[in-house]
Amino acid sequence: MGRLIALGAMAALFFSSTFVLNRAMSLEGGHWVWSASLRYAFMLPVLLAWTLASGGPKALKEAFTLFGRNPVFWTLAGSVGFGVFYAGVTLAAAFSPGWVVATTWQSTILATPLVLAFLGRKVPRKGLAFTALIFCGIVLVNLEQARGATDLGRLWGVAAVLVAALAYPLGNQLVWEARHGGGKRIPRIDQPALDAGRTPTLLLTIGSIPFWLILVAVTHPPAPSQGQVVQTALVALFSGVIATSLFLRARSRARTAYELAATDATQSLEVVFSLLGETLLLAGPWPGPIGAAGITLAVVGLVLYVCRQV
Repeated sequence: MGRLIALGAMAALFFSSTFVLNRAMSLEGGHWVWSASLRYAFMLPVLLAWTLASGGPKALKEAFTLFGRNPVFWTLAGSVGFGVFYAGVTLAAAFSPGWVVATTWQSTILATPLVLAFLGRKVPRKGLAFTALIFCGIVLVNLEQARGATDLGRLWGVAAVLVAALAYPLGNQLVWEARHGGGKRIPRIDQPALDAGRTPTLLLTIGSIPFWLILVAVTHPPAPSQGQVVQTALVALFSGVIATSLFLRARSRARTAYELAATDATQSLEVVFSLLGETLLLAGPWPGPIGAAGITLAVVGLVLYVCRQV
């Protein structure tokens, strides 16, 4: 459990770059579609090179073979877990400050039990109580700044993040189900290669390509600036490759629904890292007493969640 929490916390640190850099690109006038789609365009060659360097041609061939055996599954999982998820996050950045997006994103903690229940997995009741405690703490972190964030644009941003918060654990859980169980509608993919975070990340990225091509064709966004291209490349490296691989590796090591929910709960730390990043890089305000209380509540909730496993 300690290793799962450590991997999840490291993933949260790198994931937080998404909220800070996406908000920076939005303030500079970059279109959200490019912020989303270019991330995965950069991720693909990096993941291919990483797979080749770490596992050789055999690992790369194995990844393509896994995709070729179940192309519909990987396209569906990639479109939901990577496509819908990240399109929602970047769309929200066009309407809301990074701290609003980061705070609302924590609803994914509560979405995880819903996904587990939807896929027929047992959801521990005490786990729900702890995730609710963490979520309440995250809400408090930015409650002071969120007062007055009632304009229609920000409401659209909140809606986009809520959809993303449901899509991300759903896509990840589909991969977990395929690896550890399968079923009538989910293929059984009993391959140890899926336990190394890079392989499922690569397969989900490939699977999301049709989604991005359709999104660009439908929206016809203006050409991205050089600054947006550079910042998107950084997001692709920090969040798309490093963070996602760490997170999927942690989830692949989980063996029970409780461990899965605990791993997902570590992502509550994203808002803490995002606040620090936005404050230092974008001159955002520090949280007041209510925000500090929220951080404390979130950390306490996470510690209780882990201690419950002992």
